[in-house]
Amino acid sequence: MNKRQQRQEAIRGLVAQQKVYTQQEMTQLLHDAGFDCTQATVSRDIVELKLEKASGKFYILPEEVRLRRVVPEVVIEVRAAGNLVVVKTRPGGAGSAAEALDKAQLAGIIGSVAGDDTILLVAETPEQAVMVQDFIGDLRA
Repeated sequence: MNKRQQRQEAIRGLVAQQKVYTQQEMTQLLHDAGFDCTQATVSRDIVELKLEKASGKFYILPEEVRLRRVVPEVVIEVRAAGNLVVVKTRPGGAGSAAEALDKAQLAGIIGSVAGDDTILLVAETPEQAVMVQDFIGDLRA
């Protein structure tokens, strides 16, 4: 992996793990992680990675953009039960919502199954199931 690819992977990791509001903040975080780069370089990386700003505030990954668009449109209810998360959608909405959830690679989720209006997510632990329930619930709001 070349330096550009390593830097872009680091950017993806930063955006996935925390809220980064500005290119200047991103540049500083990359410097802290050992990357020698300028704000102009980070700007190009942001364009190449197709990052967007959620509500114009902080950077999000492209797969999260889709998730933030699909979930409010189709998800009706989300409930955790043990290490499972059941997501109820509008009729015909489970497939698109499950695809968006799968591509988002939510931490702790090891698999999913979708029907017409229901998605079953399998989490590694009950605690992670509750975290996913809360995350999806927050997206609905």
